[in-house]
Amino acid sequence: MSLISTQVQPFKANAFHNGKFIEVTEQSLKGQWSVLIFMPAAFTFNCPTEIEDAANNYAAFRDAGTEVYIVTTDTHFSHKV
Repeated sequence: MSLISTQVQPFKANAFHNGKFIEVTEQSLKGQWSVLIFMPAAFTFNCPTEIEDAANNYAAFRDAGTEVYIVTTDTHFSHKV
């Protein structure tokens, strides 16, 4: 489902990014294109496919001025693993 140009409602979440824990809010998404990939849990049977595809194409997303966020029900601690 595409939600292009949809206004994001206020939120706050913890994340693991570049070796450290950070806080992500709706403000983090402003000023650039953002791709959000939603998965039920990071270590389910289908998740490696989406994560691998996003990782393999990350440079192209960045070159296009886009940040990629993978959203799961896991804690930020499990993503550090």
